[in-house]
Amino acid sequence: MALTIVTGPATEPVIVADINNHLRLTGTAGSGDTIISDFITSARRHCEQFQNRAYIEQTWNLILDRFPGEKYIEIPRPPLLSVSHVKYYGTGGTANTMTTSAYYADTDSEPGRVHLEYNEIWPTETLRPANGVEVQFIAGYGSAAASVPSEIKQSIMLLVGHMWEHRENSDIKEVIETADGAHSLLWLERIVPV
Repeated sequence: MALTIVTGPATEPVIVADINNHLRLTGTAGSGDTIISDFITSARRHCEQFQNRAYIEQTWNLILDRFPGEKYIEIPRPPLLSVSHVKYYGTGGTANTMTTSAYYADTDSEPGRVHLEYNEIWPTETLRPANGVEVQFIAGYGSAAASVPSEIKQSIMLLVGHMWEHRENSDIKEVIETADGAHSLLWLERIVPV
């Protein structure tokens, strides 16, 4: 299985102004905005990786060697918003796209799934030896920061605050304690891989 991002989020869950308020950096607008913006992206990516989730709407490709034995494909990086396509590649490498009437996106389950419709089966064509199935999907809480849970935003701000105060190498104890505080908020909705 491989998971690659196709289109990243158009915005971040928190903005520079939120961080400036959090860090009490009043009257210094612009002086560290580029650094803070980079810290926000790094913190968001760290939090998404820890929770195995997508926050702001983003497009991903899930690559599998073959179709599963079950009637569904579990989609990593919840919450699932929609499925763009399901493609499969025969031994000649030609891409075939499954008709959307053969499956539906189960956005209610967590993690979401691509589920076969009643009386449908996965294609039976012999697939190439590796990377025979591609599922492109859109995941995230929505397209705006307002849809992201507050615990996630707070975790990002904690991590950015730590990065701001410790821009060079830090004592490992400080890093662990800061991460523990942020992670304790993120554990509420963490998807633990099996």
